Amino acid sequence: MALRQAQGPDTEPTKSKSQQAYHWIKQRIASQEFTPGYRLVLGTIAGELEMSVVPVREAIRQLEAEGLVMFERNVGARVSMVDDTAYRYSMQSLSILEGAATALSARALTADDVRRARQVNALMVETLEHFDPRAFTALNQEFHAILFEKCANPRMLELVQAEWARLGHLRDSTFSFVPGRAAESVREHENILVLIENGAPLAEIEKVSRRHRSATLDAYLIHEHPDEALGLPAF
Repeated sequence: MALRQAQGPDTEPTKSKSQQAYHWIKQRIASQEFTPGYRLVLGTIAGELEMSVVPVREAIRQLEAEGLVMFERNVGARVSMVDDTAYRYSMQSLSILEGAATALSARALTADDVRRARQVNALMVETLEHFDPRAFTALNQEFHAILFEKCANPRMLELVQAEWARLGHLRDSTFSFVPGRAAESVREHENILVLIENGAPLAEIEKVSRRHRSATLDAYLIHEHPDEALGLPAF
């Protein structure tokens, strides 16, 4: 017992240090302090965080698995470049995952939860007059988080949050490209809330939530690639 206590302060688990490094790097990618193509020098980051390069390397491998970091031969780790294909895949994945998470959360949502979501949606409506895509996107994320946060499947929540994080890197705001989609989006939000309030079948809540997300991707694709197929079939 005494031996373990003596070793404890000097042997902080690498896992906790790697998570510290992971969140530190990820926050700077999300805030665009580390922009696409930015070189991540392990020694520099380790020095900044006052730790060895081992947990930093683990953190960067984790970010690579999430698609936020890429490795290039003779260069090392870099922040991933913005990629239309990666954006499309993330939005397609998020539409399915978030739709399912919202449906799984629906029965656990209280009247207060719905009221909070409606208040956030009202703030989104207010932004439409002098449209700020960033503010709208932040509120949009807050709105949807209220609806899926009570999903009882923790793995589903992890996946949804991971895709949200990837989207934050890939696109500052889709609504910068298709501002007209914003007004449609808030109307669809109200429709989802009504379905939840009325105890609609979970399959219907899932479908409407999924189509809501995929409609934003479709609007973007029509704007940027009018000759290409849409994001998801309307199944």
